Amino acid sequence: MDSRICPVCGATWMDSQLYWSNTGQPGKDEDLNALICRQLEGDKKEKCVNPQKGTTGGIGWEERSLKIELLLRGRGFGGDNRTTLG
Repeated sequence: MDSRICPVCGATWMDSQLYWSNTGQPGKDEDLNALICRQLEGDKKEKCVNPQKGTTGGIGWEERSLKIELLLRGRGFGGDNRTTLG
């Protein structure tokens, strides 16, 4: 079994499968790149071990934020139809 851990973010790859450092759930290299690796600079960028580092794919913060907003609107939160919590 081949494994490695990114010294920058703590993400783990086991047999080429990414596992998120905070949840241990399987993930996609492209999404990690969009969320974290693309934002790195200098020494941290050099130390990043993500095989998709520097690519343009993946679901980043903007896409995730939009998805959450749309989900909340569909449940009556936000937009013209604001619902008060609590």
